Amino acid sequence: MSIEKKPLVNDLYTADPSAHVFNGKIYIYPSHDEDIDVENNDNGDQYDMKDYHVYEMKDTETYPRDCGCVFTLKDVKWASKQLWAPDCAEKDGKYYFYFPARDKNGMFRVGVAVGDKPEGPFTPEDDYIQGTYSIDPCCFQDTDNKYYLTMGGLWGGQLDQYRNNKWSTDNKEPQGKEPACTPKIALLKDNMTELAEELRDLVIVDENGDPLTGGDDVRRYFEDPWLFKKGDTYYFTYSTGTSHLLCYATSKNVYGPYTYGGCILSPVLGWTTHHSIIEYNGKWYLFYHDCERSKGVNQKRNVKFRELTFKPNGKIQTMDGFDR
Repeated sequence: MSIEKKPLVNDLYTADPSAHVFNGKIYIYPSHDEDIDVENNDNGDQYDMKDYHVYEMKDTETYPRDCGCVFTLKDVKWASKQLWAPDCAEKDGKYYFYFPARDKNGMFRVGVAVGDKPEGPFTPEDDYIQGTYSIDPCCFQDTDNKYYLTMGGLWGGQLDQYRNNKWSTDNKEPQGKEPACTPKIALLKDNMTELAEELRDLVIVDENGDPLTGGDDVRRYFEDPWLFKKGDTYYFTYSTGTSHLLCYATSKNVYGPYTYGGCILSPVLGWTTHHSIIEYNGKWYLFYHDCERSKGVNQKRNVKFRELTFKPNGKIQTMDGFDR
């Protein structure tokens, strides 16, 4: 029986899956929802994660193996709470686990933990990566073996409170015809633990080349950046948050601008979803989450995957989030 579109983990609540192929296997790096009942709010207090597990899939027909807890909040010296959506990258036999958390002042930063195996364990660096802020780090390895870190999420993720990499309580989410908030991107240094430059805006534009607006909640960026390359085209994929869609935009330049391309996945059961996209054995797959196991409780999510289809013109075929 196919395991596509089925909850992959049934003993824990897992969300925000970043999937990668290492050593011929698929490794999933999710967040770990606590089994708690907390009232939902826009700040995300209901997502009170305290540790990370890694999952290993030997193929796409076999349920993943839990490799165990790779580190906990107590191991992160600079963090105060909320280990949210992570990612992982490999370079020269070392594995770099990127993760967001609130610092001691309640501001989200991005940290990194280092390990010798894709399944961990990982040892967090003593401090967060200087110059980072907000949530949802994604580490992208380009075909020239340069590595880039993208990040950013509105509301509880605090992205809307920044302008030109400066934070202020006066900054609010753009509305109407104002240009939308942009995710951020920066080249990493060779050591994979520092930025090589200040965070740049990753701008998403419409078919006329105009930046998407804050009022365009069907297309504008909200959170959940994922960057991959197919041929000579960069695909930047993301969640629209309030309209509950996964969308994509494309560019010939890693820094963009990226032209909006369409919807990947329509709304799922739950407030929103979070994803990653990989190529494995000649096929493409979307990893995502919904709330099937908890029957719709937003902070009790489960990871799934399904095959992704590209049309001959490079566009991604839209899928139904409720197709289970």
